Amino acid sequence: MNDKINILVVEDDLDINKLLCKILERQGYNVIPAFSGSEAKLCLEHYNFQIMLLDLMLPGTTGEEIIPYLRTHSNIPIIVISAKIAQESKIGVLKLGADDFINKPFDINEVLARIEAQLRRYIHFSQVKAVTNIISHKNLILNRESLEVSVFGKLIPLTVKEFAILELIIKHPKKVFTKANIFEAVWKDPYLGDDNTVNVHISNLRSKLTKADPTTEYIQTIWGIGFKIKE
Repeated sequence: MNDKINILVVEDDLDINKLLCKILERQGYNVIPAFSGSEAKLCLEHYNFQIMLLDLMLPGTTGEEIIPYLRTHSNIPIIVISAKIAQESKIGVLKLGADDFINKPFDINEVLARIEAQLRRYIHFSQVKAVTNIISHKNLILNRESLEVSVFGKLIPLTVKEFAILELIIKHPKKVFTKANIFEAVWKDPYLGDDNTVNVHISNLRSKLTKADPTTEYIQTIWGIGFKIKE
């Protein structure tokens, strides 16, 4: 499990920080220490971590401020290790977005066990999320998280609406979508019946896919009804 797992240890007590880093490195983790909230922010901006150990009473930016800052752009596990033992402190940081709370003084074996438990959940969730966000069809790969489409590994520059149309029809390979279906699903407005918007976007989408893969048809027109993904 430890292969390429980066841990950020945010603790202003030099001895505790060194102890945690030493133990974690012995377990095979890649560890980066931070001794203040501002240093932790810099590390989070420049490195990709899989978990963070966080003290609360830090100089400058506190641990309570770091948690919501990280949660704006990352869901990595946060284990708070703190001498604040009041129940309201524990509840408060969990509500802010922390995943676990360990009291000081701590047992190092408990810390390691908690880290492993959080990583198991996080890595499993990340793998499931990655799989469910990828849709492949013939030579095409659609990534619902990054909003990217590639053919033969080359990115296809689609507009937001073109991506939404392709995602809609590729998720339902057996379904024929009328222009009204597509317009209302993608534009979120009632379809008035005389709008050429869908035809134009389908045509542009088809053109881009054909340019990337001339020998394969991806969008099939069902005359008099609408469009579907070509099986």
